[in-house]
Amino acid sequence: MTESDGTGASAEAIEHHYDVGNGFYATFLDPQMVYSCALWEAGDSLEDAQLRKLDYHLEQVGAVGARRLLDVGCGWGTLLRRATTRFAVRDAVGLTLSRAQHRYCAKQGLDRIEVRLESWRDHAPPARYDGIVSVGAFEHFARLGLARDVRERGYREFFARCWQWLEPGGRLSLQTIGYDNMDRGSTSPFLSEVIFPESDLPKLSEIAEASDGLFSIVTVRNDASHYEETCRQWLHRLRAHRDQAVQLGGEPRYQQYVRYLTMSTMGFHLRNTSLLRIVLQRLDKGYRVS
Repeated sequence: MTESDGTGASAEAIEHHYDVGNGFYATFLDPQMVYSCALWEAGDSLEDAQLRKLDYHLEQVGAVGARRLLDVGCGWGTLLRRATTRFAVRDAVGLTLSRAQHRYCAKQGLDRIEVRLESWRDHAPPARYDGIVSVGAFEHFARLGLARDVRERGYREFFARCWQWLEPGGRLSLQTIGYDNMDRGSTSPFLSEVIFPESDLPKLSEIAEASDGLFSIVTVRNDASHYEETCRQWLHRLRAHRDQAVQLGGEPRYQQYVRYLTMSTMGFHLRNTSLLRIVLQRLDKGYRVS
């Protein structure tokens, strides 16, 4: 595992957020430990909506019976488990920079799943993948304050790597928070320094430009209302398990996360931020990655 090249979040910054403790996260996440925006339908429980989200991304990359699948930013391995059980993927690989998440996955003894403590920049697979999914990792691929051209070069490097890793015609299903009705200069210092250091959100236009010539954009969804509801559910669950959360993370950490989830709920409600689900397909004819 190596640090970022300076454009994205370092391993230490990732651990600052994601290594708070598996037990602490379990106080407000669903039983499957999915820490990203769910995909809601009427009457859903949080777990229902999270599983629907996982299935959506797996379906978009044609995971049913696939030989090889990559999850960039795999968290606690839930999508990988879903891929190998429900979708019969033969070989699922996940990348994470969180030691706590890596240890959690290692203890599961997961069949046909390999979780690597590794940056996508260091990933060198022995064979191509049939599909790639990345949910909630893209926000960490650029640091706040970078010039747009520098930020887009970092994004383009990611798309170029995915292009190289995918089989011809393969798909990438990407989910990320993005800027919507808010400028970068309006970013909350609390969120950018205390909660998610060394991280910044993309704009949809930056993703489109960075992937141009490498991928065709198949579909785009802005599901800000889905993340508003997800954060509301997490906040409710965290408050309901206050004593346990304080015992595991301490009172200051508990209060930080109440503030963070409250601010996030409002940000999605006001559409200051968007939740982008983007499906991209590898372009093949007449293109070479430089």
